[in-house]
Amino acid sequence: MADRLSARAAIAAVTADFTESTAPREDTSADGPLGWTGYADSRARATARTGERESVVHGLATVGGHRCVLVSFEFGFLGGSLGQRTGDRLEAAYEEAVARRLPLVSLIATGGSRMQEGMIALTQLHRVAAASARLRAAGPAQLAVLRDPTTGGGWATLGAGADVILALPGAQVGFAGSRVRPPGADPAAYTAEGQLAAGQIDAIVPPEELAATVGHWLGALAYRGAGVTAGAGATHPAHPATAGAEAAHPAPAPAPVPEALSASGLPRTGWDAVLRARSAARPRAEAYLDAYFGMRLPLHGDRCGGTDPGLLCGFGLREGRPIAYVAQCGTPTRPAGYRTAARVIRLADRLGVPVLTLVDTPGAANDAEAERAGAGAAIADAFAAIAAARVPVTTLVIGEGGSGGALALAAPGRTHVTADSYFSVIAPELAAAILKRSPDQAHATADQLRLRPQDLVDLGVARSVVGPGSARRGGNRSIA
Repeated sequence: MADRLSARAAIAAVTADFTESTAPREDTSADGPLGWTGYADSRARATARTGERESVVHGLATVGGHRCVLVSFEFGFLGGSLGQRTGDRLEAAYEEAVARRLPLVSLIATGGSRMQEGMIALTQLHRVAAASARLRAAGPAQLAVLRDPTTGGGWATLGAGADVILALPGAQVGFAGSRVRPPGADPAAYTAEGQLAAGQIDAIVPPEELAATVGHWLGALAYRGAGVTAGAGATHPAHPATAGAEAAHPAPAPAPVPEALSASGLPRTGWDAVLRARSAARPRAEAYLDAYFGMRLPLHGDRCGGTDPGLLCGFGLREGRPIAYVAQCGTPTRPAGYRTAARVIRLADRLGVPVLTLVDTPGAANDAEAERAGAGAAIADAFAAIAAARVPVTTLVIGEGGSGGALALAAPGRTHVTADSYFSVIAPELAAAILKRSPDQAHATADQLRLRPQDLVDLGVARSVVGPGSARRGGNRSIA
């Protein structure tokens, strides 16, 4: 793939089961909509060289046992550029995905819009964006694989607009192609690796692992409807665009509550609870996810240039069943983390997949950089995503539950706690400071806050204190 495979070779790299769809129409005008001298000859040479009559091929495919609509770009045809007839084919692919309620997978390799068609070529981006919006409203997911290069409008529509974005190692990725970038621009910013670091893509996948990874993702992203039928325990009305599908898909069962990974008894005092939750020996999110899932498919970044290494997000398979997860890792959660969490929760809600959140943070990051990055708006967005979710969200507090930074990822009415956790309006030391108490009053303040696990159950904040069990452990794999 990294060596600029043809469109059909790229398809063959992910599946042997592909049936091409009929092209909507061919371009019969001599030199295109602008009358660009020599354009017809350029297309004829591109056809002779590649065997294709346009820069994209599309059809139905099966990848890893899962059906999808597959689009593949032919970079050898005028640099994989988008023209009017390319727009016809892309729109047809999206509409087929809508009609069949199938996910759309794009294998992208493009230099952008076609110069020989001028503004007619550029306006194809409107068509692609509208078709993508219709598919998103209908429910099914969009998955993009960024080949080399993925630039211009192809990146800004099919690529960056996908729900899950994978890239091949070393692929050139960016809105600006290599010939139009500012002098002195950092070339690393225009690579798959640079885009991953900036939170713009989810994973870099080696070519030999691409078919399996796409297959796993299609299994996790299979559209099930948002699950809001009457009598199914839903509390939100059906989304108009998915109401028909939801009628056949009752609300999914909630994600099972994970078992506690430590066997400690309940804390005697509030300060004991705080010390246990802050213990370096306490099991963390990674251990809980490994024990809970047989396979994980991580999602990465907030699509706004930010990442938070202290938050793990993605979809996992538990006994073959997909469950989305958002897990705090014990650090102050940054704005990018909340935005990533909201993105994952909304995607799961659209697909009808239940959500599991693991809460463990002393609180939201509150440094100057976090404020400049929009901490308040990001936290509000996470609150809104959970409040609006039509699928069930299950929460387990596994460590510190610090203030609104923790509450933003906790499910109202479906939150559980472990014996080595606490949940508080704010850390007891900070509560003492706010109340103008001396630092040595933090221990007594912790008791007054009633932040122990058993207190949280008595107050109705948590449903239960979860203990250890005997469920099968191990066998976890993390994909990409």
